[in-house]
Formats: sequence, C-alpha cells, structure tokens
Amino acid sequence: MKVAILGFSDIAQSESLPTYRYFKKQGADITAYYWNNPAVPDDIEKIQIDEGADIEGLDEFDVIVRGPAVHPRQIKTDKPVTSLTNIFVDNCPTKNLIGVTGTKGKGTTSTLITKMLEAAGKKVWLGGNIGKPLLDNLDNIGSDDWVVLEMSSQQLIGFRGHVPIGVCLTIVPEHLNFFTDMAEYIAAKSCLFAAQTSDDIAIYYSDSELSYRIADAGAGTKTPYYTSPGAWVNGNLITIDGQEICTTDELKLLGKHNWQNICAAATAVWQAGVHDTAAIRAVATSFAGLPHRLEKVRVLDDVTYYNDSFASAPDAAIAALQAIEAPKVMIVGGFDRMLPIDHLAKAFVGANLRKVLLIGASAQRLAEACKRAGFDNFIILSEKTMPEIVARARAEAQTDDAIVLSPGFASFDMFKNFEDRGDQFREVVLGL
Repeated sequence: MKVAILGFSDIAQSESLPTYRYFKKQGADITAYYWNNPAVPDDIEKIQIDEGADIEGLDEFDVIVRGPAVHPRQIKTDKPVTSLTNIFVDNCPTKNLIGVTGTKGKGTTSTLITKMLEAAGKKVWLGGNIGKPLLDNLDNIGSDDWVVLEMSSQQLIGFRGHVPIGVCLTIVPEHLNFFTDMAEYIAAKSCLFAAQTSDDIAIYYSDSELSYRIADAGAGTKTPYYTSPGAWVNGNLITIDGQEICTTDELKLLGKHNWQNICAAATAVWQAGVHDTAAIRAVATSFAGLPHRLEKVRVLDDVTYYNDSFASAPDAAIAALQAIEAPKVMIVGGFDRMLPIDHLAKAFVGANLRKVLLIGASAQRLAEACKRAGFDNFIILSEKTMPEIVARARAEAQTDDAIVLSPGFASFDMFKNFEDRGDQFREVVLGL
C-alpha cells in the first residue's frame, strides 16, 4: 500500500506523525509532502513543496491523506482524499462521539464537556484540534468510553464521518486567508453534521442563524442552547430541563461569551443522556479556563494582567473587552488576514478603556477604522518586542486597571504562534 501524507509537519499537535505511525503499522510505503523542513522519519520518501502550491503526481498512491494546512484546491488528483479526522472517526472503537465546532469557544466547550462527563463517572478522551490527535489511542479506547473532538474548519473540509452528537457554537468570519470566502468556511463546518441521521443530535447556538444553518446540514434533531430546551440563562440562573445548575455569579470563567460555552457544554452532556446536575455544576463553578484564554496572569501594583493571546479574530477581542469590567489598557493587533474590523473599532467607543495600544501589521488599518468610528484613544506603538510592549502598557495603566493582551489578530507577523505570543507576555509580566 502506497500512502501520501500532504503537508507533513512534526510540531507537537500535528496530525502527521500519528498518521505515519498508523499506516506504518500496516506496512505501508509512505511519502511525505512537506515544507519548512520538518523532521521527517528516515523511512519515508520526502518530497519538498512550496506552501500553498499545487500538489501533483498523486495518482500512484492508494491512500492520500490531507493535512489541515493543505487546501483541497491544491491537491491535483481525481483520487479520493482522506484525513486523520476521517480515519479516526471511521475506526473509533466507541460510537459515543461528541464533535464541537464553531468560530470561537471550541477548546473551552470541548474541555467543559469532557470534565462534566468525567465528573459523572465516564471515561473520556479529548482530542482533535486540542491536545494531541487521538489516532495513536485507537487500541486503548473502550467501546463504552466517550470521545470529545474539537473540530476546526480546516479539519472538517471533506469530512464524511458520522458523529452522533454535534455542537456548533457561534459563527463569525474567520480564516478567510485560507478559505475562498465565507460560504466555503460555512460549508466546511457543515461537514460535521452532514452524515447525521434522525437518531442523532445537532446542537446549535440559538442566537446565530449561521450556527443553525450549519447544524441543519444533516438530519440530526436540532437542539438549541442558550434557550430552552437546551441550557440557558434565566436572570442570573443557568438551568436546563427545569433543573438549576448554578448562578452566573458562581462561575470562574469571565465574560458572557463563556456563559454560552457553559450552556453549550451542559446541553451536549444532557443530550448524551447524562442528567447529573451535580457533576455539571461542579465543573461549571470550578473551571477557570484554558491557557491564553482570558488567563489571569498576576496582580502587580494594583493592576491585573490578562493573557488572552488566543483571541486571534476581532470578535474574540470584543468578548474580552466586554468580559473585564475594570478600566483597561488593551494590547490589540497582529498579522492582518483582512477580516472585517469596523465592528471592533465601534466596540471601543464607550467602552471602559484607559488606552488601546495598536501593534503589528494591522495597526494602521485598525487605526483608520477607529477614526471612522470616532474613537481616538489609541496609540500606534513603535515598540516591537514584548518587554517593550508590556512596559508601555504598564506606563499607561492606573490603580485598579487591567492590562489585557487580546490581539484580535493572528500572531504570525511578530511571533511563532498564539502560544508563543502568550508565553512571552506571561514571562515578561511574571518577571516584572
């Protein structure tokens, strides 16, 4: 059997090495198509390609596996193309699968679902776009176990698998540097639900028409969250099916966007048949969030520092703006994927802001959007390093303020990735 792995990478969360190990066990002859010189195993044939370039000469292969960084339009063959996500779901020993997609909140919601199921006594595997791919664990997953998959749009392109419980969170423009347009982005997300039958569950965010449209791609029973019969917020009380879970005041997670994530997770667990309000409550009131998601780093000189480096799109920065009530020095900007930004500039108007510090390649375009919105309380920083940026933010802050790194843009112009950006911020702040 001849196998091609397209977009081979050896970074920690890459799908390439698990795919290689899966087919190597079957004695396959494997070829890696790669860029950026990853550490490719010695027993693989190596073919270097330019990132984003067409990939040809694939007709000789029995199996072609697309990595999530490769767009299908680059793949020049009439042969079927699969992915690690397809392979895993098709071969997973348990049918207790929950898939979570959406623009933002996937990692938090997937983690909440996992912890809620574990609190109810279930054995749960969390993977997909969070942590390490689960293909290496096929032999260890039991038939009664649960699997929770965070599923990105790039993983879902061409996905054909059957996931009995799907969750679609809020949808806004994102990854438009990768997708041809918003329609293609939505079509990719819809693949999670396309194979569902009437026995399955399609959970969607009740306030998002796009979320409903994506969930409606298959025959799964549509179940909203943030309204009944899903979990919803009644005043300050989170309830489901007439049962109280907790109040919003008891949550450790900041922001109303996290109320949505908790309601989405509780709805998924409930639809999975786990009606354990004590377990759901225990997680909802104790989980403080994932790294780089409104992560409270420290309080120093009566100023609180938050690392929200994961906020790589304007709507995520708006969520941070709304979540933190204190006067804020916001650090915003980065690599510009040319997403719509006027709504971010308008969100600054009337917000409790001490100052907005604009960084990165997007700074000038965002400054122009701010001027159009009538907001002028910003500075375009000449500072380029994280120590310099933090020092400038610290100089602008006053007692009881918050300094918030919530860029609203990708990191690639100044940092390796959002983790590198957030790690640098955390390291500098802890060293003050």
